[in-house]
Amino acid sequence: MALSGGVDRGSHSMDKSITLPPDEIFRNLENAKRFAIDIVAKVRSFDHSAKETDGDPLYEISVQEEITARLHFIKFENAYIETCLDFIKDHLVNTETKVIKATVDKEDEMTCLIKGCNFVLKNIPHEAFVYAKHADSEFRFQHTHPDIFPYLLINIGSGVSIVKVEAEDKFERIGGSSIGGGTFWGLGALLTKTKRFDELLQLASKGQHTNVDMLVKDIYGGAYGSLGLTGDLIASSFGKSATTDKEFSKEDMAKSLLHMISNDIGQLACLYAKLHNLTRVYFGGFFIRGHPVTMHTITYSINFFTKGEVQALFLRHEGYLGAIGAFLKGAEEDNPNQYSWGENYAGSSGLMSVSPELNPVQRARSGTFDMLEMDRLERQLVNLPLLQDPTSYIPDTVDLTEDVLAREYWLYCFEEALDGVVKRAIASQKDQPKAVERAEKFRQKYRHKLQTLRHQPFAYGSLTVRSLLDTREHCLNEFNFPDPYSKVYIESLNIFHLACERPWLVDAYNQWIERLKGPPHKCALFFVDNKLLIRGTEVVLASNSGPALNDVTNSELQILTERIAAMDPVIHTALKEDRLALVQNGSSSPCLDLSRLDKVLATVVRERGTDLVIIEGMGRAIHTNYYAMLSCESLKLAVIKNSWLAERLGGKIFSVVFKYEVPSKAQG
Repeated sequence: MALSGGVDRGSHSMDKSITLPPDEIFRNLENAKRFAIDIVAKVRSFDHSAKETDGDPLYEISVQEEITARLHFIKFENAYIETCLDFIKDHLVNTETKVIKATVDKEDEMTCLIKGCNFVLKNIPHEAFVYAKHADSEFRFQHTHPDIFPYLLINIGSGVSIVKVEAEDKFERIGGSSIGGGTFWGLGALLTKTKRFDELLQLASKGQHTNVDMLVKDIYGGAYGSLGLTGDLIASSFGKSATTDKEFSKEDMAKSLLHMISNDIGQLACLYAKLHNLTRVYFGGFFIRGHPVTMHTITYSINFFTKGEVQALFLRHEGYLGAIGAFLKGAEEDNPNQYSWGENYAGSSGLMSVSPELNPVQRARSGTFDMLEMDRLERQLVNLPLLQDPTSYIPDTVDLTEDVLAREYWLYCFEEALDGVVKRAIASQKDQPKAVERAEKFRQKYRHKLQTLRHQPFAYGSLTVRSLLDTREHCLNEFNFPDPYSKVYIESLNIFHLACERPWLVDAYNQWIERLKGPPHKCALFFVDNKLLIRGTEVVLASNSGPALNDVTNSELQILTERIAAMDPVIHTALKEDRLALVQNGSSSPCLDLSRLDKVLATVVRERGTDLVIIEGMGRAIHTNYYAMLSCESLKLAVIKNSWLAERLGGKIFSVVFKYEVPSKAQG
């Protein structure tokens, strides 16, 4: 079952972290305007070894007042349904300010499912993933396509529903099957006498289907080459049980059954995908629920029947789709889709490993409660219009999910820096009550996140330096430290005044000087300040919407620019003539994702005919966008202030990167 609550709360008051037993779990949603429930089949977990009495509380929440709206989603076992109903009775029933939505009776289940699926695909960049069991990184996350439609959703519950989704409110159930999760559960119970779904999957994960299934080589003595059939291919599911006079193990029968049903569903999905010419195929439903053995069998089936042309895609937040959709359906008068939303890593449990041998405590806990929090962003985010190919744009330079050495270094680096961040947080609010106590809670929470990412680097999608920074910012905000650097004064450093001998690590300075001898650019988009106004170039200064590290925010830049304009006639005239524009970029991160920028900024870029983009700083030009391809000229500038990273790139600490790039069309 999944619950959602939409919450609007006041601003900048103190956090109160509370550890609650399960019977008080839902009080976190007392301020919710709306309450949505997604009721699904009862699925019992196989592992309840982690109890509250172990000294490690099952669930921790934060009661925090803040400016923005936040969606809370809690996924829990049906064993706690009575607690949920008591909460609804005590806090939600017969109140004028609450609205309850459910996917049973009250709202159409399939409509809610599709709305929820559309929502996560649009708002969570690394929502979808390919599962590769034997790869170094078993979860391979897909970057969000600017246009998520059309796609095929294979929802595997008791049966199977195959839905073609063409637009936000346009979808059609084009097929299905009665052979689904309920079939696996029912036949599995008859064959193994095991009544619990998760225990069946556990049996299947330990079984060997070849002891039960008849293979091609069992019939022909090897491969059937003329038909392209390998010897290890299943010719008949459970085929050996009719010809072999012996007892088969529960594990082998469960594995054979899982293969039989997964292959059937996979082939059905492939046929519908080909029939409707669709390449994006997502799988969901309680049959999936992130179990590796299930995802692997479906992935194998899809690869086999399509010869690798179609990939089986799974969703990180598959279990929340119904609740999200029910909430969105009930909040239509507020038009939630007019906003962009972002996952709050501080309040989300992330994608947990479902292998009991891998971090068993986390598995037991995630089997009880899973959480997802989504913050409403005040600005609608879109792609930078100057991206050469938005569909292939990847903001991050290094994927720490796959690069083990880099992951180990950066996790160590962020943990080592934690004491300094705590000190800055306290210093930024030294006169505020309980600042030390809140800072200590931040330390504990962020350290726990880092420890989780050591075991499960895939928890929040692709792990990157950007996501580590964002997670830290989210945790700081949770404990009411929105700007730890507010009391720190940073001197600006012009990289060209550094006593650094050339050639630099990346040195296109001479090419840039030659370019400046040519005609001026029409408009330059600067993700920092610049000096091109005297050439007659219009300049757009794009700065952060919210604080992050010591980066200047748009509101701060407005004040600084006014003061500078009072002293500098060039700046004063440019502002007066609207040749200098200050626009927020929609970000609150020291890094930069060009696929999630303020819509107003994208409009300004388009209307002014921007033909030069300048990105400066390690976060924006090295950790992100180092390989970004733009459709106009670009400069990427940075001083590498980390010795490990400098060596990784072939340089030394304080090496300079001056990367001037001209797209191929412009060169021609």
